[in-house]
Amino acid sequence: MTDRSDAIESDAIESMEQLAAVWRAVLLDRDPGADVRDLSGIAARWADSRFVFWNCLTLTDVGAGVDLLRTRLDQAAALMRAKNRPGFLWLFEDLLDAQARAAAPAAAEDAGLALAFSGTGMAADLPPLPEPAHPDLVFARVATEDHLRAYADLNSRAYGFDQAEGRDGLLGSTLWTTRAYAYLGLRAGVPVTCAAAVEAEGRLFVALVATDPQWQRRGYGEAVTRKALYEGARATGLARATLHATAAGAPVYPRIGFTPNSPVRFYGLKV
Repeated sequence: MTDRSDAIESDAIESMEQLAAVWRAVLLDRDPGADVRDLSGIAARWADSRFVFWNCLTLTDVGAGVDLLRTRLDQAAALMRAKNRPGFLWLFEDLLDAQARAAAPAAAEDAGLALAFSGTGMAADLPPLPEPAHPDLVFARVATEDHLRAYADLNSRAYGFDQAEGRDGLLGSTLWTTRAYAYLGLRAGVPVTCAAAVEAEGRLFVALVATDPQWQRRGYGEAVTRKALYEGARATGLARATLHATAAGAPVYPRIGFTPNSPVRFYGLKV
């Protein structure tokens, strides 16, 4: 019988590995010269992009104790200081032992890192999904530069980025227009919500879900996420899906069948 702690650790490993796999594909699509390296205990996925989500480090040790955590945080902070643009260290708490989890906030501060926001990893073994619909929306698969611009602008508005930063992250991408199952939800012909499912290592990874703030709390984000998963599952035959949710978005995904696993803390350099 599998102990629950073993199951949590396994889910946390899956969540971390999905981040590393998907960000590798996304970054190399954007920039073949991006810093994509698997270092000892740290996965570097850093494009030095104006779109801050494409500048990412994550710790990969399993069961790290306090001393190892402090070492890795110092190493990560040094890597971040050597970059031209800001980004985040993604810390999956369930990869740490109990003492390291308790020590993590102080250890991060000592390394020169500040908590930016929190989230959670989630995963689901999805049943066959009905074709999604929402009475207000028409769905369009992302296929053109205009679609990418709309997708980028929705993310910028939803997450508080400058418009140019979001566009720097997505315009010109071939992954988002050919390999990802990325969709816009249009209300009266105007894009108001978006979501994508990206195939990675036998799973569908849900990414960059966003809804224009003036149209939130109407079920649009859930509907377009269901659409991306439905089309991704239909095309690939995959039923396992993962994602990383912000605290604000987390309540949506259990309604689709996702279960939370590891808490995730996003750290940036102190200013």
